[in-house]
Amino acid sequence: MVLKKGRPDGPQVRQTRISECLVGDETGVIIFTATNEQVDLIKAGTTLILRNAKIDMYKGSMQLAVDKWGRVEVTDPADFTVKEDNNLSSVEYELVNVVED
Repeated sequence: MVLKKGRPDGPQVRQTRISECLVGDETGVIIFTATNEQVDLIKAGTTLILRNAKIDMYKGSMQLAVDKWGRVEVTDPADFTVKEDNNLSSVEYELVNVVED
């Protein structure tokens, strides 16, 4: 379910439109980066199905994205409560290289 939607980034004459929104389910919430036609589907309170979604790392934080191999679909309203106190995008991760002896 979409909780918040940001405004598209930059002027509309660009070829690529990008908007970040907060999506969630009964396990937690995460920032979803919508692009192009996906931006038009995102509205606060809308329930979505994200097919073949992937995690992108941005400045040490996880963000959800659906690329050209995936699909974003609007569906019937959800019957679950979003767990807003578990924001996976607010956790900062650090890449650690493990050197084997």
